[in-house]
Amino acid sequence: MSMTTADEPGKVPTPKELKVGDPAPEFTLPGSDGKTYRLSDFRGKKIVVLAWYPKAFTPGCTRECRSFGSQGDSLKALPVAFFTASVDTLEDNRRFAESLGVKYPILSDPDRKTAAAYGVVDAPNAYAKRWTFIIGTDGKILHIDKAVKVDTHAEDVAAWISQWLQSSKSESGS
Repeated sequence: MSMTTADEPGKVPTPKELKVGDPAPEFTLPGSDGKTYRLSDFRGKKIVVLAWYPKAFTPGCTRECRSFGSQGDSLKALPVAFFTASVDTLEDNRRFAESLGVKYPILSDPDRKTAAAYGVVDAPNAYAKRWTFIIGTDGKILHIDKAVKVDTHAEDVAAWISQWLQSSKSESGS
């Protein structure tokens, strides 16, 4: 398990820092598009990008989510499901997605349990850290980006995945 249990109700569990190669914590989170997304739904099918951001409607987060909206085609060309996520309420993220006109789902984790499992929050009322997890089809973490460049983030993620896919092909001799 990737986190310890909380002794008190409402207390965020203390996360264990995740590393490349660790199994990614399972999540079931509602999206701004009205659907619910589970990591396990993509196992064996697609690489999953989970890009955490601190707060909807703030300047840096707006630029990051807009980047995924405008540069998302570079990701759509790859075997990838991509999401941005925050601890904002579903309603806030719905309004945020509408204001940006994005076509991808923004996930909401207002109880912070998934965010704690990923180590992006460490206090009950904390905002998520701006970290992005790239998760392989086997459910293991391939990459963690803790130095996100908000304006080019989607392109940066697509470039990393493309490079990883190329090196995986050459290693397997395909």
